[in-house]
Amino acid sequence: MTHKRGDRKKQKRKRQVYESNLINNGLQLEATRSVLDEKLIFVKVHAPWEVLCMYAEVMHIKLPLQPNDLKTRDSAFNWFSRLFRVDENIIKPEQEFFTAPFQKEHLSNFYIQDKDTFFNPATRSRIVHFILSRVEYATKNNVKKFGINKLLDTGIYKAAFPLHDSSFRHLSTDPDCPSERYLLYREWAHPKNIFKLQPLDFIRKYYGEKIGIYFAWLGFYTNMLIVAAVVGVGCFLYGCLTKDNCTWSQEVCDPNIGGNIIMCPQCDKACTYWNLTITCESSKKLCIFDSFGTLVFAVFMGIWVTLFLEFWKRRQAELEYEWDTVEYLEQEEQVRPEYEARCTHVVMNEITQQEEHVPYTACGKCIRMTFCTSAVFFWILLIIASVIGIIVYRLSVFLVFSAMLSQHISGTETILKYLTPQTATSVTASLISFIVIMVLNVVYEKMAILITDFELPRTQTDYENSLTTKMFLFQFVNYYSSCFYIAFFKGRFVGHPGNPVYWLGKYRNEECDPGGCLLELTTQLAIIVGGKAIWNNIQEVLLPWVKNLIGRYCAATRSEKVVPRWEQDYHLQPIGKLGLFYEYLEMVIQFGFVTLFVASFPLAPLLALINNMLEIRLDAWKLTTQFRRMVTQKAQDIGAWQPIMQGIAILAVVTNAMIIAFTSDMIPRLVYYWSFSVPPYGSHSSHTMKGYINSTLSVFNISDFKNASKPFSPSWFGNQTTCRYRDFRYPPGHQHQYEHNIYYWHVIAAKLAFIIVMEHVIYFVKFIISYAIPDVSQKTKSKVKREKYVTQKLLHENDLKVVKKTMGKIADKIFKGVDSAFRPKAE
Repeated sequence: MTHKRGDRKKQKRKRQVYESNLINNGLQLEATRSVLDEKLIFVKVHAPWEVLCMYAEVMHIKLPLQPNDLKTRDSAFNWFSRLFRVDENIIKPEQEFFTAPFQKEHLSNFYIQDKDTFFNPATRSRIVHFILSRVEYATKNNVKKFGINKLLDTGIYKAAFPLHDSSFRHLSTDPDCPSERYLLYREWAHPKNIFKLQPLDFIRKYYGEKIGIYFAWLGFYTNMLIVAAVVGVGCFLYGCLTKDNCTWSQEVCDPNIGGNIIMCPQCDKACTYWNLTITCESSKKLCIFDSFGTLVFAVFMGIWVTLFLEFWKRRQAELEYEWDTVEYLEQEEQVRPEYEARCTHVVMNEITQQEEHVPYTACGKCIRMTFCTSAVFFWILLIIASVIGIIVYRLSVFLVFSAMLSQHISGTETILKYLTPQTATSVTASLISFIVIMVLNVVYEKMAILITDFELPRTQTDYENSLTTKMFLFQFVNYYSSCFYIAFFKGRFVGHPGNPVYWLGKYRNEECDPGGCLLELTTQLAIIVGGKAIWNNIQEVLLPWVKNLIGRYCAATRSEKVVPRWEQDYHLQPIGKLGLFYEYLEMVIQFGFVTLFVASFPLAPLLALINNMLEIRLDAWKLTTQFRRMVTQKAQDIGAWQPIMQGIAILAVVTNAMIIAFTSDMIPRLVYYWSFSVPPYGSHSSHTMKGYINSTLSVFNISDFKNASKPFSPSWFGNQTTCRYRDFRYPPGHQHQYEHNIYYWHVIAAKLAFIIVMEHVIYFVKFIISYAIPDVSQKTKSKVKREKYVTQKLLHENDLKVVKKTMGKIADKIFKGVDSAFRPKAE
């Protein structure tokens, strides 16, 4: 009613044409005026048996032939898993059937006990949506306009959705209603079920295969995280128990060793000299994460991620068979209406040698792909530019914090033990980085959708896979770039105090703490992972809840009448065109944090496990209570997310090996212990870690400072003529002063050797595991073969019997005619 009168007439005419065409396609329509708003009209769509049969055959939908007669063996862990299953008396297990693509002429061969239940609600809504998406409503310039999506986009209809079967709060008063929504809320979405297994078959029955496979994957991932979390906690506890025996940390905190070491300023002029003991607390924390347990955990996670992906392939193959999606993509998936509407060019199909319509020529497709690829790289470069902005912030604000937090070497204030200029810079930069990430996400999301729409993929699966790839590239750079900077670039190219390296010719490169950048990487990960989980839950759960609460309040003030189911569902939130895309994206980004940087943060799997246990129930609660019911969609697998996770798994081996080699101090400590603590390089009689700190800090003569970087010398500095800095260089006075010494080259060689050995060992084990675990279990193979046999026997052999029977009757008639023709006449 808000539109102009002319527009209202056009919209009404399009609605009338559309609805009459729906009726011509066999659907039954029923209009009902809203109880709460008289301007609003609901058009209820009913699909009769004949329509369902006809389109089930067109869409190649698989339907039951006969009950599955293969005997299943109970697993050895069946008794244990039964403790966590949903009560079978409340949600009965779904009966397994052998299925085949529906054919109306073979109707008698299908397992039909009741016509009302033969097509379940999920299949009904899929068939109806298929019809709604392809019915014409107007013709303009000889181009047909069709589909409910276009009508929704132009505001001709306000919404289109399947109905929930009941309220989630209580059972339906209708005895014929199964109240599946209520059962799902009570036995799946309610927080009391947080430790229970999910009723996946029931979820698939109500919401369809696409949502079912998401929750199957999320549940499987969460279960696999239990093992990773246990091992991660074990490594963390090992670090906590051994931190008191950490010799190098004791040397930093020792007043006679660390207390006598004066460190060089870490920035120009404003920064002052500082005492090594102020990093005492951070060195103790670093001992927890930078221990031998970290190496063991990194190797374990490289193997764990392979086991996860291989076992998921097997589980996915089982679901493909059980949910009838094995041959889905080849048979059932239809062209997107948006693609069909743009098919104006005629080309010759090389296979069929027939003309067919496509939306663009080969040249046009090439231009589109070039434009889309360029746009993707342009936005990725913008993300990198924002990361560089954060780095410049780090470099410039470090000067401010150094001036504000400057203190005398003898300063013993409690706060200065924890709040060093490095810590203050790291924490504030991590927070700003997190805020920038969340803001940029909104912009890049819209751009990725626009680019994919312009690309015009043929099917919905192609569309989602293309969008998935773009969004993940954006998010990968957005989320992980700051972590990659801290892990592999910060503190690497700083020069030495007499000749520092500058960014953009102005900002002096950041240096790591004497213990390395590992603790800062851990801080960055904790802030991003924790902040992301909190932000996503607020965005996904709190906002829909508040919107629905406001909607219910406004509706209650207008009327006290009984509101029907379709009107209650209308006031719920729409699920969005991309469905569970953002849930997948959130989990795969988390998967990246759990695997790519786990060597620096062994508690990441535990945090991910806790988050996922809540995420499953929050997503379930959101779907059952806050959102309209989705149109059910088929899905054969998790789509492009599978190769993305495989890529992350391969990259994770490299990143964790490099974190241990370059970000942590494990390799320099091992080189010192085995080579430089004893002669000819060391002075100790046996292998020891004593003297490690002194050997890793080079000496610099303060008279060699350049005027541009020379600090203001405070009165307390006394007669000191040298300061120390973190590097392996010859001291002043040496013929190769300030050049890298022999220790440096030993460490570099050891780091490279470690990376090569660790990568090859883990990749070899990954290859063996991938080869040893088949993608499809023998049990699933047997079921597929049995189903093909039963299908052939029921559908094809029965046809042959009918043909033989018919041909036999015809043959008998022919022979009788021949006999009568040649029989002598009776006299």
